[in-house]
Amino acid sequence: MIYFSYTTIASAGDALYAFKTSDIVGQSIIVFLFLGSILTWTIMVEKALALRDAKRSSLDFIRMFRDENSVMQLLSRVENNKGPVANVYQSGVAELLVFYDIPAEFAAQHGTSRYPDKKLSTAEIEAVRSSLERSVSDQILQIEDKIGLLATAVSVAPFFGLFGTVWGVMVAFCGMAVNGSSAISAIAPGVSGALLTTVVGLLVAIPSLIGYNLLTNTIRQVTVYMDNFVEEFMAKIKLDQHKLQ
Repeated sequence: MIYFSYTTIASAGDALYAFKTSDIVGQSIIVFLFLGSILTWTIMVEKALALRDAKRSSLDFIRMFRDENSVMQLLSRVENNKGPVANVYQSGVAELLVFYDIPAEFAAQHGTSRYPDKKLSTAEIEAVRSSLERSVSDQILQIEDKIGLLATAVSVAPFFGLFGTVWGVMVAFCGMAVNGSSAISAIAPGVSGALLTTVVGLLVAIPSLIGYNLLTNTIRQVTVYMDNFVEEFMAKIKLDQHKLQ
């Protein structure tokens, strides 16, 4: 434990020394990457919490939906669920209420447990499906918000680190040529500062890559939930319509 603490302190001191020996370009890159790291961690934590709630609420709503015999029976309870699947459900029901000539305000206040005895045309059923699919697309755009910034950090951070390293090594060798000295002590400070940018770039990119993969996997799961829900929603509509024949 003592050795570990000493090593950690020494490493921090070496990194600080490397930062101080860097020129203005290298220091600017390190500061930029540090700010980028704060941004990526903020995005990852924020999206992780939001997606956790979205996944949980979607699964809860799907279970409730499967327990009901009619699409309309969840209308009075949907307000308590803010998940993406519930939002898709509301979009589909809103379209049905138009076709059944039921005011949305009346349905929200009093609820409705079943369809009116009205046969929907094929065009109206397809319009309901289109409304559901548009809502799925809108929900995907919302849950993917800021993920692009995370992907950019994963791609760009190593290149900024590489640029700082190449720049620092170039400056170190130029200084060695000007001073006419090939001693390692003459170029070591510049090279250490140059390599620090690569280290910082990797420290930004690696956690961002892990977070990006985990978040996109959760987004994919929620998207599958919504796509499957659309099919279940339409299946119930068609079964209820079949009973009217």
